[in-house]
Amino acid sequence: MKRKFETEAIRTQIKRTEFLEHSSPLYLTSSFVFEDAEDMRASFAEEKDRNIYSRYSNPNSSEFIEKVCKMEGAEDGFAFASGMSAVFSTFAALLDSGDHILSARSIFGSTHSLFTQIFPKWNITHSYFPFDELDKLEEFVQPNTKVLYAESPTNPGVDILDLEALGKFAKKHHLILIIDNCFATPYLQQPIKFGADLVIHSGTKLMDGQGRVLGGLTVGNKESVDKIYRHARITGPALSPFNAWVLSKSLETLGVRVDRHCSNALKVAEELEIHPKINWVKYPFLKSHPQFELAKKQMKAGGCVLSFEIKGGLAAGRKFFNSISLLSLSANLGDTRSIVTHPASTTHSKLSPKERADCGISDGMVRISVGLEHIDDILEDILKALGEV
Repeated sequence: MKRKFETEAIRTQIKRTEFLEHSSPLYLTSSFVFEDAEDMRASFAEEKDRNIYSRYSNPNSSEFIEKVCKMEGAEDGFAFASGMSAVFSTFAALLDSGDHILSARSIFGSTHSLFTQIFPKWNITHSYFPFDELDKLEEFVQPNTKVLYAESPTNPGVDILDLEALGKFAKKHHLILIIDNCFATPYLQQPIKFGADLVIHSGTKLMDGQGRVLGGLTVGNKESVDKIYRHARITGPALSPFNAWVLSKSLETLGVRVDRHCSNALKVAEELEIHPKINWVKYPFLKSHPQFELAKKQMKAGGCVLSFEIKGGLAAGRKFFNSISLLSLSANLGDTRSIVTHPASTTHSKLSPKERADCGISDGMVRISVGLEHIDDILEDILKALGEV
């Protein structure tokens, strides 16, 4: 019988040592020894599946990868030093000079910078499509298009893309479909079920959940992951054993944490929706969300992030941020602590005003990552700050 998500998150562990420890130990070692010359030769020839060097693999990263593969329904994966390291390395491993990326327009600011500043050096181009006009995707495909890429929910607008439609389109055009699943986590959404070839996570966010470590991960089919592994083995962006150990432990509580994140976030969204100083609120499981039905089809719940716009634009937004006392002013998300961010001046500040407008990011937009504090305290702080606007 297949075990449930929460059970796999807790009971998927590396093999116990002779000490029979209950919790997986930390393997702080850069390298591993061999029994003899033949064992060493066979290991480097990849005739044996064993640890050689922690830049290639480590028991702690292997446990972390195995857990997420089971959660996502993936065949294999590789763990990276950060979420952006996973994004960059995945593309760099799969693309050649002259290739083209077809991406949704609403993506993380650093990913946009990767597409516009780094990849052009290697003659890798990109085109953006509107997330809500998938029926026009055919217009954007080029003969050299190799990858179809998207985030869902998007950052910071929490818009929802139809993953099933993307999966069918990618299959029709023989494209590699890569989905950034950071906002949802595998607890709320499994893109591979809808046709994704690869799924990327920033473990820094909800997977860790406490703002302690950096980490990233790409999981998917064996063929693609093998290319990513061989690229990463040479270039060295591997996740450290300590961070892998922390992240694997954190996954044991992912389900219960995300349940609380989602219930708190929905209550905040509902309260803000009726507030007289708010122009609009977007949260995937809010009935007024334009893709509410699609979100319910793809996701178990709405996640921890919501966005809204304060009446009065940038000046009102500054007053709101300066009046916050409990919530943290930070650019992170998915933490136990609730976090409030101004995307136009932080995470997406490198975009031009037009580029931000194309992503739906206004000067007055606020992004909140709703944490695990008591909902009454979260709401009191937000409503008090709005009262100062």
